[in-house]
Amino acid sequence: MGVYDSTLTSKGQTTIPAEIREALNLKPGDKIRYVISGDRVYLRVKNGRLADLAGFLGRPPNDQSLGIEEVDDAIMDAVAEDDARIVREWRDGSK
Repeated sequence: MGVYDSTLTSKGQTTIPAEIREALNLKPGDKIRYVISGDRVYLRVKNGRLADLAGFLGRPPNDQSLGIEEVDDAIMDAVAEDDARIVREWRDGSK
């Protein structure tokens, strides 16, 4: 794990160190979310594309067709589980 410092300007701006930008594949215009947990702040990169979600849910059981509400529910469940995992990892310091 690397530790990197940055300075806050009088306008509340800072530069993300090059090593972090490279590790997270950050590009100009990418969205960054700040998550506060106790006395810690985490950055979450929001630069994914919709096409990256292809196959995210896997195949439906028994290759059955699902209605839009069932698909929406499955997506929300998967996103909630992933978000909970990420928060756990951040809290535990494992990532």
